[in-house]
Amino acid sequence: MVSEQLRRVTHPMAQFDGLAIDVSDVEAQAEFWRVALGGRVREDGDGQLRVVPGPGRPGREIMRLREVERPGPDDARVHVDLRLPGEEPHGLVAAGARLVRSPGPDPWFVLADPEGNQFCAFGASDGRSPGMFELVVKCADPYGLARWWAAVLGGEVEEEGEAASVAGAPDFPWDYMVFDPVPGINQYRGRVHWHLVGREREPFALLQAGATVMAEPARTRPWWVLADPEGNRFCVSPPPTG
Repeated sequence: MVSEQLRRVTHPMAQFDGLAIDVSDVEAQAEFWRVALGGRVREDGDGQLRVVPGPGRPGREIMRLREVERPGPDDARVHVDLRLPGEEPHGLVAAGARLVRSPGPDPWFVLADPEGNQFCAFGASDGRSPGMFELVVKCADPYGLARWWAAVLGGEVEEEGEAASVAGAPDFPWDYMVFDPVPGINQYRGRVHWHLVGREREPFALLQAGATVMAEPARTRPWWVLADPEGNRFCVSPPPTG
């Protein structure tokens, strides 16, 4: 019998396929995240812009810019963590970021992109490469949600005090998917979600595992919009044909 660990590596329910963020000024946000991620801006087939990986960056490090007339409120329910090339975020501020908070008891900067979406930036240390290194999801039950996403994407759950993370998931482009406990999570809103590519044309396995349907595919949006057990939105496209 195939071990559970091997099954997660060889047969995850879906593959991670990058992030998406609701924005009002697509071009400005694309340029900012191009600088922040060290990537390139590319136009999708439907005319939308996305930031795709630059040289040496993981293939699934994608940021889709989803144009909406009025982006909803954002409480950083989902945010990214970056490593800086130096000790200060001068390059990000020059590109349009706003400093929200300097390091204090927590040893990282909190910044906001030009439309106010917050993210964290860590000063250079230990010779590790700059760039994005983890995706953070605020939640009520970090261990339960980490186990759920490890079952979906593969990888192993790691304990981090009150938080939990998933590491080693196939196709996940960063070191960790972190689940951070916060009180009153139902009051938190966000503009960032993520995309998956399913193993089947319809997400039966995800629904059976506990996902819920927020929207079925439509002519202009050929993917499912689902929510995980704590209501975090994600999109699932069918596997490529041919």
